[in-house]
Amino acid sequence: MTILVTGCAGFIGSSVVDRLLDSGEEVVGLDNMDSYYEPSIKKKNIEHNLQNPNFYFKQTDIRDLKALEKIFKNFKIETIIHLAARAGVRPSIEAPLLYEDVNIKGTLNLLELSKIHKPANLIVASSSSVYGINKKVPFRETDNVDKAISPYAASKKACETFCYTYHHLYGLPIVCLRFFTVYGPRQRPEMAIHKFTRLIDEGLEIQMYGDGTSKRDYTYISDIVDGIIRSMDIKEGYEILNLGNSKVVELRYLIHLIEKNLGKKAIIKQLPDQPGDVPITYSDISKAKELLGYAPQTSIEEGIEKFVKWYRGEKN
Repeated sequence: MTILVTGCAGFIGSSVVDRLLDSGEEVVGLDNMDSYYEPSIKKKNIEHNLQNPNFYFKQTDIRDLKALEKIFKNFKIETIIHLAARAGVRPSIEAPLLYEDVNIKGTLNLLELSKIHKPANLIVASSSSVYGINKKVPFRETDNVDKAISPYAASKKACETFCYTYHHLYGLPIVCLRFFTVYGPRQRPEMAIHKFTRLIDEGLEIQMYGDGTSKRDYTYISDIVDGIIRSMDIKEGYEILNLGNSKVVELRYLIHLIEKNLGKKAIIKQLPDQPGDVPITYSDISKAKELLGYAPQTSIEEGIEKFVKWYRGEKN
C-alpha cells in the first residue's frame, strides 16, 4: 500500500510516518518545511527515515496544485493522511488570510485530486478548537460547531464541510479526526507543555493565562497515532471522530507535573485570558471506541514523565 502523508516532518506527521514504515508500508511524505518554527527541527524529525527505501520525501506545499498533480501521477496513492496545516489558535488571529489559504485551499487541492484518482480513503486532521466555547461537556461529534472563536478553528470547520461536500458529490470515503491537545516527543516548541518545560528548566518565567483553572484534554502522541492508523480501516462513508484522552487536566496541575519531573519550581506570571482560547476541552470518545476500537493508554502523569525524559535527551 502507498500512503501519502502531508505534513510528514511535523510533530504528528513524523510520528505517523515512523509507525507506517515500521509496519512495512510505502510512504510518500510531503512537507514544505515552513518556517513557522525552526525547519531544522522538522529535518531532524525525518532524517532517520530518509535512507529507508519505502520512504519518498517531497518538499512540496499543499497549495501547489501542479506539484501535487505530479506526485499523484508518479505514485499510486491508496490512502491519504492529511496532517499539513497552518497551526495555532492565537497566531491565526493575526493572520486569518494565511490560515484560509493554507488550510482551506490546501485541503481543497487534495480533495480535487482525490476526486480524480479515487484513493481508498482520505483521513483529514481537524481540531477540538471547532467546538468553540461549548458549555455542554464532554464534547460530542453531534454538537453544534457553528460558532468558531478563532480563524484557525473556522478554517478547520470549513475543511470538514468541504470534505462532506466531496463525499456527497463524488462518494469519497473520508474521516475527519478532531484532535484534542496532542503532546509528547517532537511536540512543537511553542506549544504549552514544551514551552513550559523549557522555561522552567532554564529558570525563566512562564506566562499563565487566566487563573490556572482552565482545563484541557491532553492526548499523548502514541494514542493519537494509534487512532489515525485505525482510521485507515474505514473505507466508506463520511465520519467525524474525536481523538482525545477523555480526561480533563487543570492548567495548574499540568504545571505541577512538569515541576515535579524537572525537579524545579516554576516562576509564574499570571496574565488575562487570551482571545481565541476556550475554558475547557473535553472529548467524548465513545464513537471512536465503537468504530475504531480506539482506547488511549497514556495518562497525563505517564505522558509528562515521558515527555520530560525526551526533552532532557534532546537538550544533552
